[in-house]
Amino acid sequence: MTNHTNPDQRRRNVLLSAATAAAGVSLASTAAAAAAPSNRTRPPATLTTRDGVTLYYKDWGPKNGQPVVFSHGWPLNSDSWESQMMFLADHGYRCIAHDRRGHGRSSQPWEGNDMDHYADDLAQLVETLDLKGAVLVGFSTGGGEVARYVGRHGTKRVAGLALVSAVPPLMLKTADYPGGLPREVFDGIRAGSMANRSQLYKDIAAGPFFGFNRPGAKVSQGLIDGWWMQGMMAGHKNTYDSIKAFSETDFRDDLRKFDKPTLIIHGDDDQIVPIDASGRAAAAIVKHARLLVYPGAPHGLTDTHKDRVNSDLLAFLKGAG
Repeated sequence: MTNHTNPDQRRRNVLLSAATAAAGVSLASTAAAAAAPSNRTRPPATLTTRDGVTLYYKDWGPKNGQPVVFSHGWPLNSDSWESQMMFLADHGYRCIAHDRRGHGRSSQPWEGNDMDHYADDLAQLVETLDLKGAVLVGFSTGGGEVARYVGRHGTKRVAGLALVSAVPPLMLKTADYPGGLPREVFDGIRAGSMANRSQLYKDIAAGPFFGFNRPGAKVSQGLIDGWWMQGMMAGHKNTYDSIKAFSETDFRDDLRKFDKPTLIIHGDDDQIVPIDASGRAAAAIVKHARLLVYPGAPHGLTDTHKDRVNSDLLAFLKGAG
């Protein structure tokens, strides 16, 4: 059969075939690259604790980097550490963060929502991944988790410790700890949680957590929405029980067991965990702790002052490597 296609058309057909073939190679290469395991970012994973709780965790950055393990605050999850994890993973550190039992994507046990279980879960994560020379970083309630970890499991796998806006030594005012907050403060949080948990979380995020209730504050609706979303991912019973855990647990003996370089970061306008009852008091107990006070910073300074937090953590890690 005679080919009646004109020369220009034939040339266009040849070019189209070549382009299609090249695109196929490119797409195949891209797919192969996407399927190949990365040394920098691994898929999230889970582990099962000894009492049957499923813990979700992230493992970012180079696997051979020094491990940095993050413990989050109430009622949040590991997503709250994204800014620090992205930054430090890009600087060669292996960044690991889990959703505490009852929070985020972890399962929601009815019992065991206390600091001893939190610390034991953290220990099992560290042991399961066989981490050595790790730096443990705890924010708010997570700072209590880190302190109780040291109290119960020691520091043989630890190279350094960082407490950020953290609850230790003790949040509750007691006869021998007059600097704490009155029980009525925590009863109010419990009452708000039972009455309308969703509204409570919105009010905390839109108000004192990020300091958005201060005159002239630059309010971020995105931060408010993100905080609320993380809180609502957690179990109601778990977050309710956790109020007692973070407010009534006495960490003074745990802090006395800190024998590794320790960094304490706290804002002096923290309306959630006031600095005098926490950051400054903890620094007075931990031998050779370094206290960094952020003037005017709120409780949620890992977001509002994330660039400085990232820089200070990086400097600390270089010294604790």
